[in-house]
Amino acid sequence: MSLIHGFAESFSHAWRGLLLAFRTERSFRIHIAASIVVLLACMLFPLAAWERAVLLLATASVLVLELLNSMVERLTDLVKPRIHAYAHDIKDLMAAAVLIASSFAAALGFFILIPHLGAFLDRI
Repeated sequence: MSLIHGFAESFSHAWRGLLLAFRTERSFRIHIAASIVVLLACMLFPLAAWERAVLLLATASVLVLELLNSMVERLTDLVKPRIHAYAHDIKDLMAAAVLIASSFAAALGFFILIPHLGAFLDRI
């Protein structure tokens, strides 16, 4: 297998995973919508490079954690009969990780974007 073929196959699997998450996970779709808003804000507002980097890193972190949450939920459901009482705890802990990341990402977004939004609204 050539290097390019292997890369294309890996990319195909990753794309399939993203589409699966988008089709089956409501929270992932919500986070994708929020990510699009952040990307538009990054293009619309004259942000400093560090502001863009922070927003994009926070956004990517939330999306990655949401994918990990979906994976952990599916794995937990797969082995649930064997780990019984902990299955619910595992899912709750992973959901808490997503909640913390998304809450802090939203706070960062507001902290960085509100001054730019105010300046933008003053100009129009």
